[in-house]
Formats: sequence, structure tokens, C-alpha cells
Amino acid sequence: MTGAVLGVDIGTSSSKGVVVDLDGRILATATRTHDVSRPRPGWAEMDAAVWWDEFVSLSAELLAAVDGLRVEAVGVSGMGPCVLITDAEGTPLRPAILYGVDTRAQEQIATLTARYGRDAVVGRSGSELSTQAVGPKLAWLADHEPDRTAAARLLFMPASWLGWNLTGDYALDHHSASQSVPLYDRTALAWYEPWWRDIAPGIVPPPLVWPGDVVGRVTDAASAATGLPAGTPVIAGTIDAWTEAVSVNAQNPGDLMLMYGTTMFLIGTTTKPLTAPGLWGTAGAFPGVHNLAGGMATSGAITSWLRELFGSPGYEDLLDEAARSGVGANGLLMLPYFAGERTPIADPDARGLIAGLTVEHTRGDLYRAALEATAMGVRHNVAAFRDAGVPIERVVAVGGGTKGALWAQVVSDVTGLAQDVPSVTIGASYGAAYLAARSQVAVEIEDWNPTASVVVPDPETADFYGRLYGLYRELYPATAGIGHRLAAMQREAASVRRAR
Repeated sequence: MTGAVLGVDIGTSSSKGVVVDLDGRILATATRTHDVSRPRPGWAEMDAAVWWDEFVSLSAELLAAVDGLRVEAVGVSGMGPCVLITDAEGTPLRPAILYGVDTRAQEQIATLTARYGRDAVVGRSGSELSTQAVGPKLAWLADHEPDRTAAARLLFMPASWLGWNLTGDYALDHHSASQSVPLYDRTALAWYEPWWRDIAPGIVPPPLVWPGDVVGRVTDAASAATGLPAGTPVIAGTIDAWTEAVSVNAQNPGDLMLMYGTTMFLIGTTTKPLTAPGLWGTAGAFPGVHNLAGGMATSGAITSWLRELFGSPGYEDLLDEAARSGVGANGLLMLPYFAGERTPIADPDARGLIAGLTVEHTRGDLYRAALEATAMGVRHNVAAFRDAGVPIERVVAVGGGTKGALWAQVVSDVTGLAQDVPSVTIGASYGAAYLAARSQVAVEIEDWNPTASVVVPDPETADFYGRLYGLYRELYPATAGIGHRLAAMQREAASVRRAR
């Protein structure tokens, strides 16, 4: 096939772009790194101008790399659910509040849960109100920034923000909307107007589309900024984890996707809507399927933090040392709750813990313990998925963590699950490119991205990891009270620093 598609994903720590031909071959890639602003404990924000500026920069670099090849369509995706409020012209009124890593709205979660009733929220939206939900963050803005809230007219997430800047069309995909708890009715596939009017009365609900739908075409102004031809179709896109599931053909009933990144994300696909305490029930990426999803607040973020503490040695060196440390990290056990935890415990005040430390432990032991901690978190989530009735027939591993064989092997050993590793693991930008291609021609993702290898659990580790997992499950309830008091002290200390 001739021609190509452009896919861009706005992630937590970077934006990534890819140009792919219509047979799925990657022609060029580019990345821009950025930081999350954390102005207060529990806050996570980003200036939306960064998203557009990086799209423009990525587009220029990628188009130059394939000079002369026509881009047939543009795909977008991004982290979420996020809250970006703008005026009627689309001018941001403040930095965007990010997804569940931002835990500021705990008071509003409690207030809205009491107002609507937990069962009513779960029954209509598929999920409890949590730090992942959009509604409480909008309520927080109304309580703490009333002037900005009064001026708000439009609501965006990263993918829809790129779509707005490219086309001038205001829209949000059904999947992203389904994570805007409690504003979306998962059964009716529509905004629930009574709760929207209560929480966001001045904001126009965005029209709803499906992730692969074309929402508009590149305007003359966007063409001048990006180099994309005016009139190029642009799809709606969706939240990055779901776009990544599409990129590796893990959106079929019975599939479970594990996304290894700054955070760990899990998506199970079913034919009917399911709900479960501590997990998120959502609309699927395509009509007719549903998802139950989970997400850890930190995973790769812990290994990056440890690397910085160790003086920034190479990741390959740390992985080699972790491999030499061996199963169980020489008696260390870590709780990976270094930014609270999302699923399945839904505790923003949970805190990280390293148990069993002695002066004989090495940095390889600590790094191994971090890998095993994220694997324990995956096993905990998988247990919650199975308890909810999610059939797990195939596991697909994606993300940067699959590049080093050790992390994926540890996860398979701890969980007892084999993991398919696809040929292309570049991430959500590839899925966005596929959705763009699919909007123009008949293409199948299994032809673009077949399985390259399978990670098989080592049966000799099963007994040991089973015992270690039992201790892992005991450690959090045994120490949660202390962690909560320390979290309160951290907020108190931060308040004192701000007052000085």
C-alpha cells in the first residue's frame, strides 16, 4: 500500500510520535520528554500548551523524515482521564489536572458519594468515585477556584485537545467519557445530564464519538503550524492505555493487557459490563465490548527513582545486578505504594515500604525488590479481576518494561501467567496510527503486529512466590494506619514549607 498515517500520544513523562505505512511498517519515530508539575503533595498537573507544542514539534520532525510521502490521516491519544477546562474559545483557564495520580479531591469524592449514593454511582457509571474520576476534580475546582470554574465552557483531555487544535471540532470519545465518573451513563452510552448539571453546570458536554471515528480535518491554521496538509482527516483517539491495547490486538473478549510504564495498567475485555470494588468498569474501545480496568500508581516510577538515588547508572547494569540478586531479593519485600495506590485498594494515602532491610543488602537487591513489588501488585489486581468474573484467556505485555526481559519474567513468575509480547511495543502512538489507518482503509491489527515471543512462568519459583505474596498481602493492612499518619504529617510539613 502507498501512503502513511501519523500517530501521536501524549504520555505522563513524554510525547511520542510515529509515522507508519498502511501495511503497519514503522517509517519514523520521535519523542519529546516533559515533566509533571507537582506543586503540592497529591497534586499532579501539566500545562496543556506543552501537549500542543510537542505535537507540532513531533509532526515537523516526522514529516521531514518521510518527506514526499503523503499522510492519509492523523491518530491521537493521551493519558487520562484528565481535566482541562477552557473558555468558549478553547483557551485553558489553568493547568490540566491529571488522572488518578492526582489525589487532591478526596473531600469531594466523599461528598459526591454521599449525595448520589455509592450503589447508584457504580450502577450507572461502572466505577466508584475515586482519585481516577473526573467528577470530583471538577467539584474541587468549583470549591477552590470558583472564578475559573465560572468561566469554564469546554472540557478536554489530551487526545481531544489535540483534536480541537487540529480541526476546531469539539468532541470526546465514549471510552474517555466512561472514565468521567459519574458524568457518563455506561448503559445508555450517553452523558447523564442530571449529574452533569449538578457538577459542571457551565460546561458544554462534548459530543460523543468512538475512538476511531473521524472528528474533523486539519484546518489551514493547524496546517501552517504542523506541516500536515489542510483537509487531512483526524480521528478522535482515546486514553493511551486503551490505544495501546488496540496496538497489540488485546481488545478482544478474554484478553488482559499489562502495560509496563511509569505506572502499571491492566485492561480486561468482556462482552458484558462488569463492576467490582476497587476496579474501573468502562466502555470498550469499540462498540459491543466492555472493559474492567485497574492501574497501579507507580511501577516504572519506582525504578526511575531508585536509579536517581543510585547516581543514575545504566538500566542494563541495574537489571544485571537485580538478576544476580535472585528470587526474593535476598529477603526484601516492598510495597509499591510510593504515590498512594489506585487499584485494587483505592488508597491515596497508602505509602511505600521496604521490609527486611539489612546493611548487607545491595542496590541490586533493592532494584529486584522493586520489580517484584510491581509483580505482586499485578497479582493482587489479577485476583480482583478474576473475582469479578473477568475471563483471562490471553495476557499481552506492552510498554517499555518489556524491553528488559527480567521485569516481564518476574511478573510471569509471580502471577503464574504467560505473556504474549508483540512484535511492535512502541506504545499508544502506534495504536493511534492504526486507528487512523483503519478510518481510511480495511486493515487488521493482527496483520500489523503479530506476537513475537511468549514469556513463560518458571514453575520452580511458584512455591516461593506464593509464600512471598502471602506476606505482601499481610504487610499493607498491618502498616496502613502508620502510613496514613505519615501521609498526614507529609501534608502538614508541606503546608509549613509553603507558609515560610
